[in-house]
Amino acid sequence: MRDWFNAQKLNVFLWSPIFLAFGMAYYFSIGPEPSIIKLIASFIIGAGGIILFRKIPFVALLMCLFAGFGYAGIYAHIKNTTQISGDIHGIEITGTITNIDYTDDKTRIQVKTDDFGNVRVSTPELVQLKPGEVISGNGGLFKPKPADTPYGFDFARHAYFNNLTAIGYIKDIKTLYTPESTVYNPRLYIKSKSNSFLADALLLGYKNALDTEQRTVWKTNGVSHLWSISGYHMTLIAGWLFIVFYIMFRCIPKLVRRVPARIPATICSWFGLVGYVYLSGGGVATLRAFIMTTLVMLAIIIGRNIMSLRVATLAFIILVIINPYNVMLAGFQLSFAAIFGILWLWTDIKPKLPHNKILKYLYCALLTTLVASLFTAPFVLLHFGEFPIYGLMGNLIFLPLFSFILMPCVIIGTICALMGMYTPITFAHNIYNQLYSIAEYISQLPFGNLSLGVPPNVSIVLVIIGLSCLIFIRNMDNLKTLVARHINIFIFPIFIILGTAIWLTSPRPIFYISYDHKLIGAVIDGKLKFNKSHDSNNYFAFDNWKKLNREKTGTENERLTKESGVYTISRPHWKIIYLPNFASVSKNVKSMCNDPEIKYIASYFDITSLNCHNKIIHSGAVIYKSGHIDYVPSNRLWHNPHE
Repeated sequence: MRDWFNAQKLNVFLWSPIFLAFGMAYYFSIGPEPSIIKLIASFIIGAGGIILFRKIPFVALLMCLFAGFGYAGIYAHIKNTTQISGDIHGIEITGTITNIDYTDDKTRIQVKTDDFGNVRVSTPELVQLKPGEVISGNGGLFKPKPADTPYGFDFARHAYFNNLTAIGYIKDIKTLYTPESTVYNPRLYIKSKSNSFLADALLLGYKNALDTEQRTVWKTNGVSHLWSISGYHMTLIAGWLFIVFYIMFRCIPKLVRRVPARIPATICSWFGLVGYVYLSGGGVATLRAFIMTTLVMLAIIIGRNIMSLRVATLAFIILVIINPYNVMLAGFQLSFAAIFGILWLWTDIKPKLPHNKILKYLYCALLTTLVASLFTAPFVLLHFGEFPIYGLMGNLIFLPLFSFILMPCVIIGTICALMGMYTPITFAHNIYNQLYSIAEYISQLPFGNLSLGVPPNVSIVLVIIGLSCLIFIRNMDNLKTLVARHINIFIFPIFIILGTAIWLTSPRPIFYISYDHKLIGAVIDGKLKFNKSHDSNNYFAFDNWKKLNREKTGTENERLTKESGVYTISRPHWKIIYLPNFASVSKNVKSMCNDPEIKYIASYFDITSLNCHNKIIHSGAVIYKSGHIDYVPSNRLWHNPHE
């Protein structure tokens, strides 16, 4: 046993980012904001402990938790993004455009203003604007809102770490100044000349180039990641560039006698990737993939094995140090889950491959896609509450078709469009239409997206530990029993089963209320119903609450009925009352406070009462069948303005 524990020391480095990420995620997920003194102390204890106990691996990993928790908190305090204190309507918004994205029906722009900081506003229709322009218009700004459920996606937090002070709308736009030249001109020129949503999405990085219907179809096929420039696109572009430059340098005998052709080819490919990052807008996911690809290229140059868990681990650590908020992003979690799973498959398992080249390719594609799908499944459920049943089929069909047919055609078509030849880009669109027809057919098959609900955080943590045990525990062939030799195979399912059991047995809420108390939802006979059919201030809450109740999203919102001007949700031994207007508050609140059957009182207005303070709900919350209430955190750094 001592030998086995000693053997695990060699993999402490691989375990370290997992514990570091757990500490960071805990900071972002807890309710009350820790004091800066506690955060600094946690970081000092953690960082010092890692150094002092580096030869005691299990203590060093525990110290990673403290270091990650403290570092994330200190980073958040340093960030110190100013936010507006409340919603503002009927104002003039003036500032410089710093970024633009286009949807199928409106333009979304990010504007740097003197009065309100960095704001993101949408236009009521599609308008042609340019980054660098100074604009002015009438509109309104809204404070970024907290999560709809405890531990759900917190847009206020997301805005805080993306330097957004407010979101809103703008109309009657006037251009006050247009610069003659900006760094964005080449990107805008390519967009205008290509006039192709394929070029916009796959080359220029416009995230909403596809309309909602098409995005839904690709999501059902499990390949929505193809439309957000990330690791897949970086790998593809880097691979093509490397092949081209490698062939070129192999044709220069004098050079390759002194330097292996892979080194100058890799360096030139890296500079090509820099250009690709620039043209794609340099989004967060793109920069993350670029850093990862840079490390892989560095490994190629110095002659290290690029198919290495240590390279992936190093990239993970660098990215969370640059921005600890990365650990909370769906793209980051999905990318590294797939990377670690694929590397484990081909470096540790090393499955035997058939000799036939075609069968070998198909077998590799099947195994890689299957492992990537399994390792990313927990995070897909965590962020989307649905699982694409045909995702494996979709990836097997569309990944090679996108890689070797559509993407080359789009690149060639875009280059030709810049020279005034539009036949190649039209051909690319024809190919896309054929692929989309296949995707549409698959999406219409029964049970395309299975609504399984959102697993609790504790389940995800247990599943991550299980997968980490499978990947990182070092087995020893000299141990006597099968269990001892392959302990990772036997530990792995214990955590997976335990996490799944907790998820499946976790109670679902029976009552929901938004942070502003304008929207409520209650489960009646197993079906979630609302006090409104629509609510622009809580647009995503409808679907987020349905995900928790394991219902299909995007469906019609059924209405609750009210009696005597109030909404009553009755349970066998207690009730929840929601007061929707001032009349119902003034008329009923006193008698309700004295009613022993009423357990909770929620109101559209902020009300207080000394007689029943414990009954009154003052924040966004969910309530369970047992009567237990979980409040949505709303007292963190990113929920309170810093003025």
